[in-house]
Amino acid sequence: MQFQIDAVKEAVPQRAAVETRGLTKRYRSAVALDGCTITVPRGRISALIGHNGAGKTTLLRILCGLARPSEGSVSVLGHTPGQGDTGFLAEIGFLAQDIPLYRRLAAEDHIAVGAHVNARWDAESVRARMRSLGIPLDRAAGKLSGGQRTQLALALTLAKKPRLLLLDEPVAALDPLARRQFLTALTEAVAGQDLTVLMSSHLVHDLEQVCDHLILISAAKVRLCGDIDAILAEHKILVGPRRDTATLERTHQVIKTTHTPRQTTVLARLTGPVADPGWDAAEPGLEELILDYLGQQPARPAQTAVGGMS
Repeated sequence: MQFQIDAVKEAVPQRAAVETRGLTKRYRSAVALDGCTITVPRGRISALIGHNGAGKTTLLRILCGLARPSEGSVSVLGHTPGQGDTGFLAEIGFLAQDIPLYRRLAAEDHIAVGAHVNARWDAESVRARMRSLGIPLDRAAGKLSGGQRTQLALALTLAKKPRLLLLDEPVAALDPLARRQFLTALTEAVAGQDLTVLMSSHLVHDLEQVCDHLILISAAKVRLCGDIDAILAEHKILVGPRRDTATLERTHQVIKTTHTPRQTTVLARLTGPVADPGWDAAEPGLEELILDYLGQQPARPAQTAVGGMS
């Protein structure tokens, strides 16, 4: 299924929803994030991709104020996270992989709790979403299926009407139908309100269908950040007779090179035209591009990592 989001592009520049400059986070001798510079425009669904331990969860925790950077600057909706700004917290929705629900409380109970702690709480939106999915409002969360709990958690998170939604592996444990329903709800929410989404996941195929922006982190560093269409356009798969790629590397960034006895295939990030007519060029797919970047395995800034640094 192909999801489509109709976005209205304003003529004047808008302030980014998320902006970091030189963001670094250290845990003792280990570095979870190393000099990360990121910009996420408003109104986008941004895919946050990386290996386990690459720094994705650390980044999300910093953005919502649950962790503080060791160095660098962070701006979220024009605020600096972690400074006790209650107005800022009202603008952020954070949904972790472990789905933070009270297992003994039913959906209606969660709705009542949310109404007490959120000024802009939209209780009816949760009820409507649960009815549309056939999820009982009076059943304890612990007795719901994994997909139903995830849908309830998303509906509750959206009910506070956040301007930025941070999702940490929200669909990892869902079956294909539940993932489809979750992603449909997400795109509907973005289309219907002033909402930016930053979503961490390993399921590249799902992300490809809903995301229009990409952040790729590997070994604590940002390798790619930008509009997916623009990123794909500046990369090419070059195929030609077997040869040394030193000349190509002097002008362009070579991400991956594969040789057979007769042929050389290169994924390159181009800085201009390819002068050598011996190369045939084609655009890579998003999944292929991501896997090739992750396959680089650059050296980390520290030898070992510690828990909580995914």
